Amino acid sequence: MTLDDLAFKIKSCALQMDTRYGGTVFDEWVVVSLAENKARVLFYTGPRNDQFLQNFVADLGPLRQELHNQHYGVGDFEFSRLGTGTRIEAFLVLGSGHYLVCNNTQLSMDVIAKNPRWLEAQVAFVELAEAVRSSPLLITWDTKFFLK
Repeated sequence: MTLDDLAFKIKSCALQMDTRYGGTVFDEWVVVSLAENKARVLFYTGPRNDQFLQNFVADLGPLRQELHNQHYGVGDFEFSRLGTGTRIEAFLVLGSGHYLVCNNTQLSMDVIAKNPRWLEAQVAFVELAEAVRSSPLLITWDTKFFLK
C-alpha cells in the first residue's frame, strides 16, 4: 500500500478506536522510517508535531528494544503498559524499516487498558494490522525523495 493509502487507514482506525472506546485512545499516530539508520517521520497526526522527532529515542522507552527485535514481521505489533506521558505505547510493523507508533500523551496504557471498552477498541487496531499484513507499506524512491 502507498503512504496515502496508509494515512487514510490510520485516520479511519483512530476514529473507530475512539468511537468504540468512548474517548481518545491514541492522540498521536506516526509513521516513521528507520531505514538507513536514520529516523524520518513520513506521516504525523498529533499534538506535538515539532517535538516528536527530537524526543523519539527517549520516548520509545521500553519499546525501543522490541522495535529492533527481528522476530516481528509485517503486521505484528506490541503494546507497552509502561508508557506514560509522551512515552510511546504501541508500534505496528509496516514493512522493512517502517513502523507506525502510537501514543496517548495524556494517559498511560495502564489507565487506557482499565476501561472495559479497551478490548472492543483493539478490534480496529487489529484490523489495521491485518490490512498492513496483506499489503505492506511500499515506499518508492520518488516518495523518499519528496519526504526529505
